[in-house]
Amino acid sequence: MKTTKGLFTLAILTGTVLGASCAAAAEELPPGVEQILPRGRIAAVFEPRFVSAAEAEISDDAWILGVVIDGQARAYSLNLLNRHEVVNDQIGEQKFAAVW
Repeated sequence: MKTTKGLFTLAILTGTVLGASCAAAAEELPPGVEQILPRGRIAAVFEPRFVSAAEAEISDDAWILGVVIDGQARAYSLNLLNRHEVVNDQIGEQKFAAVW
């Protein structure tokens, strides 16, 4: 069984899953906040594929973000989330976003 140095909890987001278009325009940023990339420039993952822990090519000391819903576990590599920031996923009828 693989272990990790860190395991983070995931907030369940109801309604619209992150990664879709956002109603707020760049002009509405709070004072002092600088937008480096335009909205939508970091591609979200919409159809994640999973492998078993034994098949995963993640080092034993890798950091992951994990969630368990209705007894089903998911683990998201923070290396992947550093590149995509959002993974839209679903377990049963529960839609959620893994966000880093």
